[in-house]
Amino acid sequence: MTDVTGAPADVLQTLFRSEQGGHEQVVLCQDRASGLKAVIAIHSTALGPALGGTRFYPYPNEAEAVADALNLARGMSYKNAMAGLDHGGGKAVIIGDPEQIKTEELLLAYGRMVASLGGRYVTACDVGTYVADMDVVARECRWTTGRSPENGGAGDSSVLTAFGVYQGMRASAQHLWGDPTLRGRKVGVAGVGKVGHHLVRHLLDEGAEVVITDVRPEAVRRVVDAHPSVGQVADTDALIRVAGLDIYAPCALGGALNDDSVPVLTAKVVCGAANNQLAHPGVEKDLADRGILYAPDYVVNAGGVIQVADELHGFDFDRCRAKAAKIFDTTLAIFARAKEDGIPPAAAADRIAEQRMSDARR
Repeated sequence: MTDVTGAPADVLQTLFRSEQGGHEQVVLCQDRASGLKAVIAIHSTALGPALGGTRFYPYPNEAEAVADALNLARGMSYKNAMAGLDHGGGKAVIIGDPEQIKTEELLLAYGRMVASLGGRYVTACDVGTYVADMDVVARECRWTTGRSPENGGAGDSSVLTAFGVYQGMRASAQHLWGDPTLRGRKVGVAGVGKVGHHLVRHLLDEGAEVVITDVRPEAVRRVVDAHPSVGQVADTDALIRVAGLDIYAPCALGGALNDDSVPVLTAKVVCGAANNQLAHPGVEKDLADRGILYAPDYVVNAGGVIQVADELHGFDFDRCRAKAAKIFDTTLAIFARAKEDGIPPAAAADRIAEQRMSDARR
């Protein structure tokens, strides 16, 4: 079944009727001259202008692009709320292979689309977009963050994203094993691109044993060349089965925790940078039933959004790093709330975030 626009009806079901919906605004953008096809989703502006990155990805179809934008925007509302930012949640996706169609003309057209929202949505980098891209977008849109230092920005936000995930791991270790140190712990990192390779460095600096995988051989090679002690396996399916794994860190695309992966996962903690790691709401109960501690993704990966939000007010790296370090305390507070309420950590984080958004609306 389709709606009047020809889009699958389940997209509108999600947007208007499901608990996962409730978005304030969804904009479909097209510029035929440049080939731009994009979706901008604004989930909430209760706490302030929606803030979230731009994903550039070759979706199989437009419906999947819309669905991803909806899910990512909703996640940003919760992430920004838990990070203590005065921003709501939004996300944009550009449809297509960035290696094939990304041009200056396309990015400028996208900037005009974002600018047309008048500041309701502030964009930044995400999968498939980089600091140099945001510099181009900013030529048409002043509501752009994640820009280069040469253009008044903060630069690569993946540095603090990785630092925040590292703090979430330390908090998980404190909660589960009574000690925040990761020395001697075996950590599997799936995806060693923008964020993952920085995370590997933090782990090695503390004395952890690290095993990695990535769909791109060159990404694995870069890490192993820099850190010869790092182990590698063929794929994620092999990584989640590594014997003696203490922590599993999904740092690529979402949906890594699903009905197939959870039953065979050897790790006792899941804490990674990827967004939307739970394939469906029941997965976290499956993790809990197996005694696996899940650090909510949108809590521990908030270091990057803390950085780009600070850029809007005159960037100070030390101030941002101090804020990102508080992810340790926030993660511990979520685990405590989960224990107190008898619910999984993700549900506890949702309750805290929803309360902040509700208080702001009042």
